[in-house]
Amino acid sequence: MANTAWTFCTSAAAVAKAGANVSSVSSTAVTMADWCIEAQGTIEVQTGKSYIDNWSSLPAGTSSALADVCSSMVAMKLIAYDTTGYLSREADTLMNMNNDIIVKGMKDLEDFKKIKLRNPTG
Repeated sequence: MANTAWTFCTSAAAVAKAGANVSSVSSTAVTMADWCIEAQGTIEVQTGKSYIDNWSSLPAGTSSALADVCSSMVAMKLIAYDTTGYLSREADTLMNMNNDIIVKGMKDLEDFKKIKLRNPTG
């Protein structure tokens, strides 16, 4: 299956994570779609898992974790593209918040290769 945009997350989630003052220029559909494809590829390469090929069979928690990381990756590119609309330190705060989500999420997704999810009631 080809890596198409918005398999892991939505553009709305990425824009929301970029904050209220994100530049409308940086959030054009074509640019964001390209950044999403790049983020999805990065996630797959770093974790060594082909999530796109197995998307329909992923547990809901895994797809949610992928969405969180992917939307944060796109949001960081949105913020970095044009920081002029942000209030003092706002862009830095948003970049730090999204980076924390990415670092923690990627660690969890990398460890996911070793973890066997079980039914919490069983």
